[in-house]
Amino acid sequence: MKNLIYILLIAVVFSSCSEFQKALKSEDTATKFKLGTELYEQGKYSKAHRLFAQIVPNYAGKPQAEKLMFMYANSSYMMKDYYISGHQFERFENRYSKSEKVEEASFLSAKSYYHLSPVYSKEQQETKEALEKLQLFINKYPDSKLLPEANKLIKELDYKLEKKAFEIAKQYNKIAYFESSDYEAAIKAFDNFLADYPGTSFREQAMFYRLDSAYRLGINSIESKKQKRLDIALGYFNAFKRYYGESELIEDAEKMNQDMLSALEKYNTKS
Repeated sequence: MKNLIYILLIAVVFSSCSEFQKALKSEDTATKFKLGTELYEQGKYSKAHRLFAQIVPNYAGKPQAEKLMFMYANSSYMMKDYYISGHQFERFENRYSKSEKVEEASFLSAKSYYHLSPVYSKEQQETKEALEKLQLFINKYPDSKLLPEANKLIKELDYKLEKKAFEIAKQYNKIAYFESSDYEAAIKAFDNFLADYPGTSFREQAMFYRLDSAYRLGINSIESKKQKRLDIALGYFNAFKRYYGESELIEDAEKMNQDMLSALEKYNTKS
């Protein structure tokens, strides 16, 4: 009995493969459309996509074109070919603006760009494009049921940009340990970061590293610039303590503060 079932399964598989190969070689677009739709509905997106790719031009202007174009775009998406799916969903949205599928196509186009967004350490052009596409979707469909997911994706992408900017600023701070002239660049980088991302989850760390950069710049300055730079650094310390007085970093911040006060006291005594 088991052998019989096994033989039947093999027969079905070979029959299916044979049917697919025949359809690929066939000149009958209706056969390709029918089998491609069946394969698509079975979740066999790669095979369906191969058939659809052969017949898309033939169905331009025909009633079946709308369904075909959506399946063609979505099969690319399900195959994780996001460059193609993003473009094809955009084409669908532009051609079939009255379709009941247009909202879904608009969202999946934006989500395709989301999937193309790289890790934060790489160039973030695709991330910015994805944010633009998702915002356009929200603007077009403010009452969409897909809005919560769109907002979730935007939040993830925003975080990635924040982390990228924060790590760049932090890198200036690290480099400055070896080249003290770069502390000014580090302070500016953290100032820009805090201005660009006022609600960032990295705010505490950014304010601390800004203080650290200003402290090291002031302490290591020549006499004529020391007082002014330490005064600025003290301002950063007071801001950090005001917002994060209970921080795990406050002890290190307090040590910097004491060093700066001592340095200023000696400087003022000299004056």
